[in-house]
Amino acid sequence: MSDGTLELIKRAQQGDASALAELLREHYTFLFKYLIKATMDPSLAEELAQDTMVRCMEKIGTYNGSSSFSSWLITIATRLYIDRKRRWKRETQWFRQEQGAAAIRWRFESRNMEWSEVLDALSRLPLPQRVAVLLKHYYGYSYEEIGIIVETAAGTVKSRVSAGLHQLRKELKEDEK
Repeated sequence: MSDGTLELIKRAQQGDASALAELLREHYTFLFKYLIKATMDPSLAEELAQDTMVRCMEKIGTYNGSSSFSSWLITIATRLYIDRKRRWKRETQWFRQEQGAAAIRWRFESRNMEWSEVLDALSRLPLPQRVAVLLKHYYGYSYEEIGIIVETAAGTVKSRVSAGLHQLRKELKEDEK
């Protein structure tokens, strides 16, 4: 973490609203991009990013520096997303996930942005596997760190990553190494 970020955090924790605003502005895009990949739904990702920012404003005083600030935000966002998903019925989850993947694909293609087969396959993974694979192989978190973020045992995270990668390889017709 840079000295500038540490200074912003300190000032924000002391009640400096402009420091908090700057801190959130610096981390919003990173958080939003993570949530797009996790939710596969741009509208939901935006809503969760905003909810995460509100939660951060409320809880900035509790940030203790034991993890990077971006990891702290991802933890908040992931927990908000998991809580929201728990409230939805399984049928609704399936419907929104499928619709979300189609909508995001259309948005990427309509803007001449690359949409890979990997994102297609990733969108079909169950939420726990998708989040675990993203955090491990896209963002580089350890199993222990992911376990803390999603509030589950590191062994369970490892199992989810393994199952998710197995499914991705199967869908992408890659040989397992």
